[in-house]
Amino acid sequence: MGLTHLTLRDFRTFGVLEFAPDREAVTVLVSPNGTGKTSVLEAIYALATGGSFRTTTGADLIRTGQERAEVHGVVFHLARRIQIDLVIERTSRGSRKRMLVNGQRPQSRLELGEALPLTVFTPEGVDVIRQGPEHRRDLIDHLVVDESPTAAPVLERFQRVLTQRNAVLRRLQGSDPTRRDRDELATWSDDLVESGQAVVELRRALIARLEPHVNALHAELAADTQTVALAYDPTWRDDPRAALASTLADDVARGHTTSGPHRDDVRVTLAGRDTRRQASQGEQRTLALALRLAGHHVVVERRAIAPVILLDDVFSELDAPRSERLLRLLPVGQTLVTTAVAPPKQLATAAVVDVRRGGVPA
Repeated sequence: MGLTHLTLRDFRTFGVLEFAPDREAVTVLVSPNGTGKTSVLEAIYALATGGSFRTTTGADLIRTGQERAEVHGVVFHLARRIQIDLVIERTSRGSRKRMLVNGQRPQSRLELGEALPLTVFTPEGVDVIRQGPEHRRDLIDHLVVDESPTAAPVLERFQRVLTQRNAVLRRLQGSDPTRRDRDELATWSDDLVESGQAVVELRRALIARLEPHVNALHAELAADTQTVALAYDPTWRDDPRAALASTLADDVARGHTTSGPHRDDVRVTLAGRDTRRQASQGEQRTLALALRLAGHHVVVERRAIAPVILLDDVFSELDAPRSERLLRLLPVGQTLVTTAVAPPKQLATAAVVDVRRGGVPA
């Protein structure tokens, strides 16, 4: 599979950019820093997810002075052609997004995950190791869906139930719940437990498949035999219903659900050390890259398709030996790489594109 055509209009700093990346090899996007290379990868990410890896504000994606931005992509799965279109418009409240997959509105992330699976690494990607649990949860949940798109409704149902329970808690915040209020909360709590346990099972299974790949890839990237371990760290440690009951008073006082899969973590250790606090920046960066590449491998194994790989300025974040080892480990398939300097000589490049020239080969 692969992205065969990309068009941007009034997206970030671009008036118009159009180019055709190689479907089965490496395309390098080159230009000085601050000229929009990362924005091209961000546009591809937006086609695949409806969001951005740089901002949560849709209006940020619209070129200054314009009222709308557009991203259009053509993807091929073997002989099947898929057209993905995204339009972002300014509104009085910020922005509005409209997406179409082959002319139809996607009903969920399931459709997007099937249309354009991605493996993404950015300089900020190291946050998956060094920052809070939400970064690791997001990575695992994205991989769960990329590996098995039919899992998307399970995660979406949990999120809907959590939203409903939180709405009741906000309404009751600081008050003494009536019997009717407690009955309503009990109903949402039962649904939260049922949907939450399904999410936890998906996450645990994915982590079990991910761990051996992470170890093998980390050993190659770091030239190091220290063992990497991934462990799921739940907030519901025993009976989930008892856990929710024990935190009910706190939930009502705070106006939101304080325990559950939305608060769980994935602990990453290296030779028994907590990598969030006891690993160097170089170790954290290598582990983050190993995690992303491991995710790519489990998706390939399960779906027999290779996600498009996006590497944003990754070689500036790695020393020369690690860069060389990464090049040897890049899977076969479509890869888009951004760089402000000439790409490494060992990189087998199909095309080099200067984004300042509107997608014309350099």
